[in-house]
Amino acid sequence: MNDKTLPAQHQERQPGIEHAMHPEPVYLADDYRAAGKLAGKVAIITGGDSGIGRAVAVHYALEGARVALVYLNEDEDAQKTLDEVSRHGGEAIALAGDVGDGSFCQCVVDAVIAKWGRIDILINNAGEQHPEHNLEALDEAQWEKTFRTNIFAMFHLTKVALEHLQPGASIINTSSVTAYKGNPMLLDYSSTKGAITSFTRSLSINLAPRGIRVNGVAPGPIWTPLIPSTFSAEKVAEFGADTPLGRPGQPAEVAPAFVYLASNDASYVTGQMLHVNGGSVVNG
Repeated sequence: MNDKTLPAQHQERQPGIEHAMHPEPVYLADDYRAAGKLAGKVAIITGGDSGIGRAVAVHYALEGARVALVYLNEDEDAQKTLDEVSRHGGEAIALAGDVGDGSFCQCVVDAVIAKWGRIDILINNAGEQHPEHNLEALDEAQWEKTFRTNIFAMFHLTKVALEHLQPGASIINTSSVTAYKGNPMLLDYSSTKGAITSFTRSLSINLAPRGIRVNGVAPGPIWTPLIPSTFSAEKVAEFGADTPLGRPGQPAEVAPAFVYLASNDASYVTGQMLHVNGGSVVNG
């Protein structure tokens, strides 16, 4: 059985760089047909420079939304995403900083309101992961940093954005299949994704009386810069082979789930997770 799905490769730094990947991820399928589902809306997308964030930004632009890309320091990837949004007829701004810092989250919201005067969609997508073979090797600093980026950031940004979210607004959080299946090498990451799933469900109930929907997407193995910057070249070469579909997914295969959840097509959907994971049945 051939379990090789990608060329072996590794990047030494996190966050990873999309333009250094081979092949580069597919962020838009040739047969995608937009229908103006997000016309006039304004979206904030964390981790918006590359991977799933880039794919969501381009799809949202095609659907008529203006997008604010929030990223850490991957300037070249962020510029590429800005260019692609523009090429597809959209409007975007890019804001660099650490979403684990509450004061930066306030700056993001202030900048978007100053630019467009509204926020309709909040995509909490930024994340990091650092594999360790056992709990003893996982130090407190890494544990805290992963939680700060992956779940504290959602708390900070959602809290400051809520002042500007009106009935009909949508919050979409990126969880992971690891929240449901676990991962022996990603103890801190999997734990944050479980927290994100619970945060999504609880916040959806909390905000339902205000007419704000809260949902999530739980991707499986998706080919993004996080992968070569996390795993060894040998692990990358086998990435996604253990799914029922036998391959990793592309960001372009995840982004339509974010379009659906933000659009009026999902007007009766809140507190839910969409599992875009290559066929793993997780019942959650």
